[in-house]
Amino acid sequence: MTPFGKKLRELRAARALTLKAMAADIGVSAAYLSALEHGNRGSPSWYLLQRIIGYFNVIWDEAEELERLARNSNPRVVVDTSSLRPEATELANRLAADIRTLDPAEVKAIMAILEAREKRKP
Repeated sequence: MTPFGKKLRELRAARALTLKAMAADIGVSAAYLSALEHGNRGSPSWYLLQRIIGYFNVIWDEAEELERLARNSNPRVVVDTSSLRPEATELANRLAADIRTLDPAEVKAIMAILEAREKRKP
């Protein structure tokens, strides 16, 4: 499951909506919506994301959070390190090899480093 899929499922469950009902309401198949929730599809298109935001009637911070989660929810990531330092290539390869074995605390620690960097950006 992707971060976006998890949030989508939470929003749907909080409103007691079935996959079938929501899918019909936003104009996609229930199979597609299920695949999106389970991380078997890439991030939703901008257009679909806007329909989902409107469907749940979320605004401001929650809408921005959905957009952020969608950006960070592609289950098949490709990292091009061809123009980066050798250490960056090594990091990308180590992460790809070890990500399945990281425990939640280790993932949280890595995410904290990246989030701290994000906050420092102008």
